Amino acid sequence: MEEAVTHIERVRPSADIRAELASAGRPVFLAFSCGKDSLAAWLALRDSGVDVVPYYLYGVPGLRFVEESLARFEQTFGVRIHRLPHPSLYRLLNNFVFQPPERIAIIEAARLPSPSYSQVVGFLREDLGLPADTWIADGVRAADSILRRLAFQKHGPMKPASRKVSVVWDWRKAAVMGRIERSGIALPPDYDWFGRSFDGIDARFLGPLREHAPDDYARVLEWFPLAEMDLLRPGL
Repeated sequence: MEEAVTHIERVRPSADIRAELASAGRPVFLAFSCGKDSLAAWLALRDSGVDVVPYYLYGVPGLRFVEESLARFEQTFGVRIHRLPHPSLYRLLNNFVFQPPERIAIIEAARLPSPSYSQVVGFLREDLGLPADTWIADGVRAADSILRRLAFQKHGPMKPASRKVSVVWDWRKAAVMGRIERSGIALPPDYDWFGRSFDGIDARFLGPLREHAPDDYARVLEWFPLAEMDLLRPGL
């Protein structure tokens, strides 16, 4: 395997970072999206002997295709994947996104919180009794974009203040796909339907969802009744 973003100076290779996490002998959270990068991160951490505590942040509760994918990954790795509401779910509801007028007063009366990402993960950490300084791993990679590359060069892949660590930051796509192929683990249907992991309720996801998983499409509309209006935009 070639971990190839080597031109970024003064940044530790991800292999060294994973070795450090393993030597600490402590559990590490993994922000797991069911996508290829987070799956590669999980495999890389497991290869290094790190105890992984994965969690999934859902934008719409109870989508069957998501739950089926999570169940398959749980069976494959033999580890429970904790489900938590994504902060964007609260943000969309509190801002009445894709909500009909008759729901506005109901949402206002509910006085929903507006938790941050760190707060949501903090609730899980407290529930599991893990230390406040537990690392939170992700599959963010420098090769994804120029902005991410610059961010890694400026801040590095380990951020002590937020306890976030990008454990495959220097892998290129070929390394990601190669590791997944060697594992024999199939990617979820997201990549056939959307070309990426599911993470929104706009037309990019709603159209394929309506075609391939009509029950889940209906579930999205239960939470966001006017979301189908996004499919009516010109050019779609």
